[in-house]
Amino acid sequence: MSEEARKETRMMLIDDHTSFREPLAFMLNREPDLVVVSQAGSLTEAREQLGDVKFEADVAIIDLELPDGSGVEFIDELREIRPRTLALVLSAYSNRILLARAIEAGAAGVMHKSSRLEDIIDGVRRLRAGEQLLSQQEVIEAVRLVSRQRREDREAELIIGKLTPREQEVLQALAEGLSDKEIAERLYIGIGTVRTHITSILAKLGVQSRLQALVFAVRHGLVNID
Repeated sequence: MSEEARKETRMMLIDDHTSFREPLAFMLNREPDLVVVSQAGSLTEAREQLGDVKFEADVAIIDLELPDGSGVEFIDELREIRPRTLALVLSAYSNRILLARAIEAGAAGVMHKSSRLEDIIDGVRRLRAGEQLLSQQEVIEAVRLVSRQRREDREAELIIGKLTPREQEVLQALAEGLSDKEIAERLYIGIGTVRTHITSILAKLGVQSRLQALVFAVRHGLVNID
């Protein structure tokens, strides 16, 4: 292998939007020191390429929203199977928890899809040169955020476990906008019983109103909303 070839940065692009991925690959390939060696439009395709013994990439540019899963999963697998391949998140997603999970999983950098091409190229080169795109403080904050979210999720699971099946049915009916009378008719119980269930639900969830109970239920997937 020539000295010039050894200096090339080999890249993998993972993004389900072909209209974004292919033009990006075209522009990256115009750079003398960059070459896109593989592209994937889904988590499944990316995993298949990762499992190929011939797979070689220095930097994987990964979108977090994929049609069959999260790019966070791939980052975690990439770190385990190909620890030398650096993960650069390039996503339109702005959810702080998801971005923090990507950093916790091992992402070496996080950029928004609206970033200028020059900045993306610069980010790739900096990673290849061994520079850090994320500060130590950013990594620490991400880990703290994910830890706090997991703790809150565990606490929510314990709370949800206290609800009876009937109380969950009442919550679902509330989410559908039914009145106490309509809930009573649906569940074949008295209005007084409906209100007793609602009082119990509020107490178990530790909230003060029906609206707060619905917010909790929606946030944690307790109810289905069309």
